[in-house]
This record gives sequence, structure tokens and C-alpha cells, in this order.
Amino acid sequence: MDRDRLPLGQSLSSGFPTLHTGLIPGFNPATWDFRIWGEVEEPVVWTWDQMQTLPRISIHLDLHCVTGWTKFDTVWDGISLGRLVAEGWIKPKPTARFVMQHAEYGYTTNLPLKVALQDNFILATHYDGQPLTPARGFPLRSVVGSIPGREDLKDVYLWKGAKWLRGLEFLHVDRLGFWEANGYHTEGDVWKEQRRAD
Repeated sequence: MDRDRLPLGQSLSSGFPTLHTGLIPGFNPATWDFRIWGEVEEPVVWTWDQMQTLPRISIHLDLHCVTGWTKFDTVWDGISLGRLVAEGWIKPKPTARFVMQHAEYGYTTNLPLKVALQDNFILATHYDGQPLTPARGFPLRSVVGSIPGREDLKDVYLWKGAKWLRGLEFLHVDRLGFWEANGYHTEGDVWKEQRRAD
């Protein structure tokens, strides 16, 4: 085991626990959409079919859950928010500093925009070469993790990636998401063990 990749307070897991609160939502590709709004030059609404035409990437990540487990070498396929911004698909205003992820049932989680634009953040549709299962966030979830050897990237706990993602709100001022409003740390830095706000 590479202990340099295992943050303090974490244990390596051979499995991949699936944790969430509430029911698993249904999915209708004919009515599902994905919204971009807030501090952007032009709001965007993409249908599921339009999402399939966006540029795709594959990424290898170590995942760190705030509950204490870590899983090395996971493989995700999907869409890079950083690439969408770099290529002009999404145009944040100069005032944009944060991103609020909005998911089914009103679930939210916040990230600094600079973290959401990093190489270790993905809007994922596939895990390990297969479409996401409903319990893992099908049809779309955001995932954030560690890329081994990339000390230039801020690494945050897995709750900072929302399952069943439906939109991204670009913000000038940070707001607390669901778990952040219930006592979790607003930044959630893995290497600083920022689990609780107190």
C-alpha cells in the first residue's frame, strides 16, 4: 500500500460503499435536463441527448470519504467542467468565485470555483467502464478525488461531489450546502482532516 496516498484518519477499502440520504430518484431521458445559471454570461439548459455530445474525458482518482474509508485507483468517465469552461461551453462572469451543485430532492453541496475547474473534478456518467448504477448516482454525478502525484490540486472529501446532479449555480459569495449547513466543514480538505466545522 502506498501510504503517501492515504490521508490521516482514513482506512483503505477493498470495496466501494454506497452512501446517500433519501430515496434513489427515477430517470426519464425525455424530461431530464441539466442547468447552468447564476454568475455566467449566458444560462444553459442541456437535455440528456445534448449532454452526450459534450467533450468527454476519463480520469483515475483516489476517493476519500468523510466517514473514514479511502478507495485507490477508481476510473471515471464523463465531462470535465474545467474543459467546458476552457472551450467556451460555459462562460463564468469575472465575479464567479464558487459553484453550488444542485441535485435531486434539493440536495446541494458547495465548492470554490477554482476547485471545480481542477483536473480532479468530473461530471461522471460511467464508473469502471460501465454506466453509473442508480445507487451510485445514475445518470450523472460529480466526483472529486485525488490524482496521485498531483500536489498542485486541492483534494476534498467525496461528499463534495453530488449524486443525481441536475445543475450548477455559479456564485459570487459562498453558500452552505446540505451537509455544510449540518455541521460539516465548508472546505472539506482531505489532507487537513477538515471533516466537521467545529
